[in-house]
Amino acid sequence: MVQLGRHFGRGPASLTEIAAEEDLPRAYLEQLAMGLRDAELVVSTRGAHGGYELARPPEAIRMSEVLRALEGPIAPMICASDDPEHATTCDRTASCTVNILWVRVRDAIAGALDGMTLADLVPLRPRPIDLAVEPAAATSQPVLSGAVTRS
Repeated sequence: MVQLGRHFGRGPASLTEIAAEEDLPRAYLEQLAMGLRDAELVVSTRGAHGGYELARPPEAIRMSEVLRALEGPIAPMICASDDPEHATTCDRTASCTVNILWVRVRDAIAGALDGMTLADLVPLRPRPIDLAVEPAAATSQPVLSGAVTRS
C-alpha cells in the first residue's frame, strides 16, 4: 500500500515492480491485492500497462481499513474483537474479569490506526537521519550531534 501511495496519481503500478521494490514474492502480493480490492481500497486494470492503484487518495485511507482488509477484525483476543460476530465466540465474555483489559487494548490499537492514514507512511522526501553527523569544532573528525566533548 505504501508503494501504491508513492505511485498515486501516476496510473497503475504492476505487482512485479512492487515485488522487486519490496523484495516480496509476487504471488504473495497477489493474495494481498485481492483482499485490498475486495475492501475497495485498490482498483485493478488489466492489460500491458495494467496493475493496481489506490481507489482513493492516500490521505483518505485510514490504516485501520488496511489492517482490517489484510488481517480481519482488530482483536488482541477473540473475545475482544471489534467484529460483533467474532466477539460472541466466547461464552465467558460476560463474566470474564480480564475481558475489559483486552477491550481497552483493542480500542487503543484501533484508535492509533484510525488516527493514521496511508499518507502518513508515504513520505514526500526521504526521512532525515536521526543521528546527524556534524564536524567537530577543533578537529576534522565528525562527532554525533549532542555528544559530550571534554577538553
